[in-house]
Amino acid sequence: MTRLPDEFVARLAAARAECAVPVGLPARAEAFARNVLALLFPHHAYERRVTPADVAADADRALEIARRFIADAPGIGDRVDIVAGEFAACLPSMYDALLDDAQETYDFDPAAGSVDEVILAYPGFFALACYRCARHLWYRKVELLPRLVTEFAHSLTGIDIHPGARLGRAISIDHGTGIVIGETAVVGDRVRFYQGVTLGALSVKKTASREQRHPTIEDDVVLYSNAIVLGGSTVVGARSIIGGNVWLTRSVPPDSIVTEVPNIAHRPADGEDRSHPDETHRPERT
Repeated sequence: MTRLPDEFVARLAAARAECAVPVGLPARAEAFARNVLALLFPHHAYERRVTPADVAADADRALEIARRFIADAPGIGDRVDIVAGEFAACLPSMYDALLDDAQETYDFDPAAGSVDEVILAYPGFFALACYRCARHLWYRKVELLPRLVTEFAHSLTGIDIHPGARLGRAISIDHGTGIVIGETAVVGDRVRFYQGVTLGALSVKKTASREQRHPTIEDDVVLYSNAIVLGGSTVVGARSIIGGNVWLTRSVPPDSIVTEVPNIAHRPADGEDRSHPDETHRPERT
């Protein structure tokens, strides 16, 4: 039987003894997110329970899971009950925000058959629900746990929203795979994202960790597939449209349309002179 060297086993044992992170936190992050979602939306519930008494019992269970999860946060100390109480108090506003997200997605996606379909089947809605749970913990300076919650959503949906990002109301994420929204991004109301959009930083220097490194997206902006918007000083003005595959590192005013410049050239047929193509059309960037 093959064995690890004794000295390496000793190193691992010492590392385990020194690690202050409780065992099983990723699984508890999943339980936390799923139970909050099941409490707020019967689409994700484990069984049909509709009376006020049933809902109250389910709320007690979800909030106790949340409390135990919060108690595992590094450095939480004696703030457990305070943070757990504040999280419970924020659930009505979180519920309303998620209803706005679902309605906005339904209103602008012709493939959505109903708001129920969005809540039950859309990965963008699931990622936003996990983000909004995590954001409340992040705002209250709970360490580590918010990242575990959003990374749980990331692992299932491919949508990576940092809990430090500030997202407004009625956010719509269509398809969603590959979306990245960085820690210091600021997103207004009624913003629509398509797959592959990145709100990223121009610099990854550790010394800039406390600065705004990610862009600001104002209200009613649409960001199409694979648009990349970078930089803490970059502001996309309200009601703008950012086209697919755009690479944007500077601000644009409200009501802008930004598109990738295509190169449309005539493809010579077999036997044609290839040294002088008939025409190349390069449209101006809007």
